[in-house]
Amino acid sequence: MNVDQLAVNEWFAEWEQLQQTIHTLHQERDANVVVHMRKAIALFENFVTDENLMPTNGQERLTFVKSRPAQYACYRQLDELFKETKKRAARLRIQQKK
Repeated sequence: MNVDQLAVNEWFAEWEQLQQTIHTLHQERDANVVVHMRKAIALFENFVTDENLMPTNGQERLTFVKSRPAQYACYRQLDELFKETKKRAARLRIQQKK
């Protein structure tokens, strides 16, 4: 498994942009948050599938997020999944160098 640091950084930067939008929409209680959450879910799924980086019990957590994407708790869970995946990618990159 080749975990490219540049790809991870670009992926996470894209998430950070989406995250800001999603956070603002939640603060405003805007129903359009669902559209952006679905984009974020797709971004997460595509990267994790391509790189085989799913965090511990990530599939169950992702199922929870997908079941109610408009909920704030699901947004927070997705944020944690992104952070954990970034850490996992870094750990795997270090292991590959050994």
